[in-house]
Amino acid sequence: MEKKSAPTIKDVAAAANVSIATVSKYINRTKRFTPDVEARLADAIRELGYHSNPLARSMITGRSKTLGLSIPDMHNQYFAGLVQGANRVAMKHGYSLLLVDSEESASRERQLLEDLCMRVDGLMIHSKLRDEEMAWIDELTKPLVFFDRREGWGKKQIDSYNREAAYMVASHLVKAGHRHVAYIGFDKSRADEERYAGAQACLEENGLALQRFNTEVSSPQEGSRLCSKIMLGPEPVDAVICFNDMIAIGFLKEAAELGFSVPADCSVVGFDNIPFCDYVTPALTSVDMGGERIGEIATQRLIDILSGQESQAELPEPRLILRKSTSSRQPDNG
Repeated sequence: MEKKSAPTIKDVAAAANVSIATVSKYINRTKRFTPDVEARLADAIRELGYHSNPLARSMITGRSKTLGLSIPDMHNQYFAGLVQGANRVAMKHGYSLLLVDSEESASRERQLLEDLCMRVDGLMIHSKLRDEEMAWIDELTKPLVFFDRREGWGKKQIDSYNREAAYMVASHLVKAGHRHVAYIGFDKSRADEERYAGAQACLEENGLALQRFNTEVSSPQEGSRLCSKIMLGPEPVDAVICFNDMIAIGFLKEAAELGFSVPADCSVVGFDNIPFCDYVTPALTSVDMGGERIGEIATQRLIDILSGQESQAELPEPRLILRKSTSSRQPDNG
């Protein structure tokens, strides 16, 4: 049996009794027609089962209808929510989403973004790199939206509430009676600088010090590695603020194995409010940064840039989700 060939744009034109140019303009939305003509075109496309060729369409319009999204760590569930939000908005507007994972590597991130730039209409970049490590970014020729605050980089960024969120966490711990607080950070990340500064500012206002520890990667293994150093160290600790939930989960596991009780011996807080927070023991107090909504806003902003419009959406404010890994205690005199 001879295989039936796929319908072409010429077939659609014949069925709708219009020119091939009219079909092309209708499919690519470069021109509107009368309701009667558009109805005939829609009927012909549906009855023939015609699907436009994205590659051919991009050659005609100069647009691929694809957006690029770069994230630093596929294993972190926070980014799963962000990707879901981004993909939802992209699909709504007829775009595909092309995702890459930089794996927190500066050299890998540059190569990925340079390659991705050639295949998409615009890029959304969630980078942990600092400004001085990204001087090359100006060489990219497509519209860009960043997921964090970049001084002097214009409106192509999603502002962040990292400093405010960390200040909120520290304030809650101080009001709950904690006086010996440690921070486990990830100094390769821009967000870490703001979170540490927010927590430190709050504690200084209350006459308290903030011990700092640093991870090599933002993983449960690193949280576990630092737990014994902190809990068995020479300086007492009654609360630990972790850069993210992944680190906090590792800390909780190791604390239990060392024989410590959380939160009786030490309260623990993370950032991102990933789904695992409800399933560890004890359930982890965390800051919900609104990752899924941020993904939606960033994608809408990029699409608006591509269409020459202004975005109006405001970012969600961080929310402290209290669970069993934190509790109140009587302030001591230390």
